[in-house]
Amino acid sequence: MKRLLLDTHALLWWLADDPRLGESARALIADATNQVFISAASAWEISIKTALGKLDAPSDLDNVVEEEGFDKLSISFFHGQRAGSLPNIHRDPFDRMLIAQAQAEGMDIITADETIPKYGIKTFNASR
Repeated sequence: MKRLLLDTHALLWWLADDPRLGESARALIADATNQVFISAASAWEISIKTALGKLDAPSDLDNVVEEEGFDKLSISFFHGQRAGSLPNIHRDPFDRMLIAQAQAEGMDIITADETIPKYGIKTFNASR
């Protein structure tokens, strides 16, 4: 069993059945023996970008995540401290939070972001 954290784009690709989500990534997400997490940071990012008109996403994301059988990952005080103390390799605050959460919770991230692996955490390429 793997503990997987979906990067925001991987979640959106999954929900939209987007062909950018590769077959290997799809198989990992669909595998019932894996535990798939969605961070509150992704909900926050999606909400902001939707409100700005930069993104079209389900308005009932909370229910959609539950229906998909994904686990919701809250942001803790520890996660916040850890994200703030990460080396300045990645400038995106949402991705920094995902990295901190993956480190703290022992998760692998499914992402197409090529900067995230530079933090020494295990990733799976969302495009493959």
